[in-house]
Amino acid sequence: MTEERLPAAPRIVTAENGEGSSPVLTQDALTRAMGARAKAIAQAGSLEQALSTGGIPTHVTTSLSEALVLGLLKQGVRTYLAIFGHGSTDLGEVLRVYTEAGVVKTHNFRNEVAMAHVATALRWQYGETPAVVTSIGPGALQAMAGSLAAASNGVGVYHIYGDETTHGEGPNMQQIPKHEQHLYGRLTAVMGESYVLHTPEALREALSRGAVKVGHPYKAGPFYLLLPLNTQPQVIPILNLHTLPGPLVSSPATLADDAHVTRAVTLIQSHAKITLKAGGGSSRFAQELRAFAEKTGAAVVLSPGALGVLPDAHPQNMHVGGSKGSISGNYAMREAELVIMVGSRGVCQADCSGIGYPSAKAVINLNGDLNDLNHYAHTVGLFGDIGVSLKKLVAALELAGSGNTAARAAWLKDCIQQKAAWRKFKQDRFDAPALMDDAWKKAVLTQPLAIKTVSDFAKSIGAVKFFDAGDVQANGFQIVEDDRPEDTYTDTGSSYMGFAPSALVASALVKDPRYGICFCGDGSFMMNPQVLIDAVEHKARGMVVIFDNRRMAAITGLQEAQYQHAFRTHDSVEVDYVQLASAIKGVRAFSGGEGKASLLRALEQAHQHPGLSVVHVPVYAGGNPLGGMGAYGDWNVGNWVDRVQSLYHSQNL
Repeated sequence: MTEERLPAAPRIVTAENGEGSSPVLTQDALTRAMGARAKAIAQAGSLEQALSTGGIPTHVTTSLSEALVLGLLKQGVRTYLAIFGHGSTDLGEVLRVYTEAGVVKTHNFRNEVAMAHVATALRWQYGETPAVVTSIGPGALQAMAGSLAAASNGVGVYHIYGDETTHGEGPNMQQIPKHEQHLYGRLTAVMGESYVLHTPEALREALSRGAVKVGHPYKAGPFYLLLPLNTQPQVIPILNLHTLPGPLVSSPATLADDAHVTRAVTLIQSHAKITLKAGGGSSRFAQELRAFAEKTGAAVVLSPGALGVLPDAHPQNMHVGGSKGSISGNYAMREAELVIMVGSRGVCQADCSGIGYPSAKAVINLNGDLNDLNHYAHTVGLFGDIGVSLKKLVAALELAGSGNTAARAAWLKDCIQQKAAWRKFKQDRFDAPALMDDAWKKAVLTQPLAIKTVSDFAKSIGAVKFFDAGDVQANGFQIVEDDRPEDTYTDTGSSYMGFAPSALVASALVKDPRYGICFCGDGSFMMNPQVLIDAVEHKARGMVVIFDNRRMAAITGLQEAQYQHAFRTHDSVEVDYVQLASAIKGVRAFSGGEGKASLLRALEQAHQHPGLSVVHVPVYAGGNPLGGMGAYGDWNVGNWVDRVQSLYHSQNL
């Protein structure tokens, strides 16, 4: 029997030695040089400092994999989230060397979708740009699927995937089985922007494009770097480290003239019933938005991604509006004659599939994206930085006046009455007793009361809230009462089930984490339950609260509203989530019981745990109207389609 042996390490020709010269640099020598560079960077504190002090030379000979790590270092990328495979072994070796030197941190995970969510949360909440690393094939596709949350919410992260080899020696395992070039690159380019590093020397261009995408001030998103298996170890004879691009640095872009501002001021002066719709893009400009709202006297309606952009108790805050809005929010949308859109894409649930403003005659739109800027007809668009545009409008209104203040006051009075009705509506649900549930065969808490209890507890301890997709998310953004944008994160862009539990792990990867509480349904939790392991592995501290109604309640409600029948949206399998979570050493799990007092006790106990804790809460699902928050808008789905589309094509916007 012949013994199988791995091939010897390749011998590498360098720029210093020249073609065919002797001696040549071996793989071991290249690794030693890499280790020396990593040590020099660690001692200097940064790549730039190491270059300026001569700790490492400007021109180096290195592999594509190390060049990529060096290039990302110049952009401030020091955190890697990785699931290694045969498609990333060379990059993995570079990360080993740089991690052991203390230059970067590499964290391993168990599921690519969950890992992508952690990366999204890390950038979204803490502002740190990470890189996701996977192998070729299924792992890359899973990570790309998870990156939908980043793409939909405008969050800039790097994704680095293995790719098929470039010499055409035959199909690679896990490549797309089709005889075309750059198929993974084309797939990822659909989701965001992508670059296939077919030629290692093209790294500078790839990183330049990546810096623009992940650092874009208005339309950031994931950037995908595809690394063919054979180009990762390929040597770049001369790499000029000084020419590798740093992070994107841009000044706020704004209108060069004030003609559009003047037109906008004229519209504001001539309308009494003004509604300002705050989209997710407004969350970074809470101070400017408040000043503008108070100057105009507009009713402010929030998108789910803009919670807290105006304090909850502010008299002009009409709460959320849209297909799953509020009494006051949808009233302000429905009756508005002038709509001022601030940082909104006009997503179907936020604007009732285009028919949320039937009385509006005109729109003022503030946005940094030209497509979103012109979403509605009869629009005066203020392109560029939202904060700058809001300040310009306030300054112009100071000089010109904001219009009929008496009529504006009457409009706000009407809206405030609707806000009072909404508050009473909510309180009726918060005061509701436990309801008898068919699935649980006992009386359990309503979801509104359970969510309100946990939300109030989060506020009392200064915790950040993460809401997962589904009924918990929809009820959640109707219930929470935030005063700051950074108190709630909810993936309303892609509504990705499993995002919130995974997002908790991001707090373990930063120096100054904020305690987080995840609000998720039983179905969402089971999408990514490996958070129980990842959280312990990375020493995350936080809490997962599972609101368990043993069904897809949001879709059940939609089915019943449209067709009077629920179908295949519930299950008969009872899961002991307390026992399941307790099976993971380091996780503490508690039963939330069937009442508010027992839920509060469980929350207090869970918060005392120094690691990840889980609280399981059975909640009601059924026909009793006190069991949910209701819906107040339109949506272009199911058998509502004909009516919604007819209204869309007949109204003014």
